[in-house]
Amino acid sequence: MFSLGSSHRFYLYSGHCDMRKSFDGLCGLVSSVMQRIPTSGEVFVFLNRSGTHIKLLHWENGGFVLYYKRLEQGTFLAPKGRENEMSWSDLVLMVEGIHVVKSIRKKRFSLV
Repeated sequence: MFSLGSSHRFYLYSGHCDMRKSFDGLCGLVSSVMQRIPTSGEVFVFLNRSGTHIKLLHWENGGFVLYYKRLEQGTFLAPKGRENEMSWSDLVLMVEGIHVVKSIRKKRFSLV
């Protein structure tokens, strides 16, 4: 069951990942390169060099879950902004292949 949501914290690995790595190899990258704890419940996002493959590593109760998607056309575009942390919406847009060029946030007025 896909149990990721906006309540999780997402971290993008800044380098290019060898997609042959599985649970232990990705945990090694999380610990040694990203300086994070793999079993913290955070979600770690990895892309290959060409941007056609994505893996998400997540610790749930009882063990690791690995999500993997390979594109037949196009590439995943990593979001720009904060150093390694991503938002849920950034991840969803990236996985769905939507690239936001410009966004404008409008102020909301409330009647008191």
